[in-house]
Amino acid sequence: MHLHLPGDKSISHRALILAALADGTSHLTNLSPGDDVDATRSCLEQCGIRISAEGEVVIVAGRGGDFQTPDEDLVAGNSGTTARLLAGMLAGRGIQARLTGDASLSRRPMERVAEPLRQMGADIELSPAGTLPLELRPACLGSLTYTLPVASAQVKSALLLAGLASEGVVNVIEPVPTRNHTELMLQALGVDIQVSGDRITLGSAKRQMPAFDLEIPGDPSSAAFLATLAILLPDMELTFDDLLLNPTRMGFFRALQRMGGQIIWTGKRRAVGEETGSLTVQSSSLKGIEISGAEIPALIDELPILAILASQAEGVTVVRDAGELRVKESDRIRAICENLGSMGGQVEELSDGFRIRGPISLKGAAITTYGDHRIAMAFSVAGYLADGETALDDPDCVAISFPDFHNLVQRVVS
Repeated sequence: MHLHLPGDKSISHRALILAALADGTSHLTNLSPGDDVDATRSCLEQCGIRISAEGEVVIVAGRGGDFQTPDEDLVAGNSGTTARLLAGMLAGRGIQARLTGDASLSRRPMERVAEPLRQMGADIELSPAGTLPLELRPACLGSLTYTLPVASAQVKSALLLAGLASEGVVNVIEPVPTRNHTELMLQALGVDIQVSGDRITLGSAKRQMPAFDLEIPGDPSSAAFLATLAILLPDMELTFDDLLLNPTRMGFFRALQRMGGQIIWTGKRRAVGEETGSLTVQSSSLKGIEISGAEIPALIDELPILAILASQAEGVTVVRDAGELRVKESDRIRAICENLGSMGGQVEELSDGFRIRGPISLKGAAITTYGDHRIAMAFSVAGYLADGETALDDPDCVAISFPDFHNLVQRVVS
């Protein structure tokens, strides 16, 4: 079976933002249809960017970085990417704005992006808890050299986007590599940006960007959930066409290969700096592995579904150094362990991860999603592997990133 997935969520956010910053009209095909990307689109429109659609093509009329003060709050919904990247993009643009989010996003840490932006000269105020709402006031930005204390592509991207409006050179140092879509897209658009080892330098030579056309490749994070079904169900082969194959996003599939998963990459090509191609997975017998350290950022979003794989693998799988899961849309470590335990899984909750022994025959159970799309998708997959009925309290929360998830799962299993 061949599937063509909706556009990668991370690239979709960035494509909208860079198209808004560009001079002229950009055309984006296969934009992610999820609620998170819709939030970025809506916030940009409130700041004076005209965005329309013709069939499957989203048209963005860029204004070269000229934004207008929004009349109302910019609502990021559940999207941390929207809140953090827009905080950077708008910080030096001479406007006043207030970013808010839903209850889940309003619990997530925002000081990690606000503090380095303040070091650049941004005028930012957060709640007393260091969370949303985030108030931005007009300010002039200068140079920055900043080492990320926590691996975060969102914070890195926010600082680079702020740097496009600054009057100095911006250096971001990341001790652990994170997804590099912002750097690749800026390079492809001719911006003066250099990557050398762990240092990303945004120079002052060229900050303006031309309009561009981009067909956004399929989302590998979404693919992970469907690939898990293909791996664990008998006599299955599933191919994802036009999938993003960026190495910083392939952590899940590298881990799956180490577990014994049969995976083939074919037809690789490049578009706006990104590598794409086809990925095929086949039914496989798996063994437990250990995952920690520098591996974690490249599969942080896929750890909930990796836990389901671990429950069916021979031996013990241990995930460590993943404390960042505690401050995602939910406390994902707790959500994974509670729900897998309720299905009969042999799982131990760790402070920064989990330990799972397999294989185990899963039993249907009532699943608490905590409104978290990745928990909902992971345990939907688990339900198809379990004996008895599995019922999710909020199956529709998958719309945050993957509205068509349940329909595509039905195609795979039928």
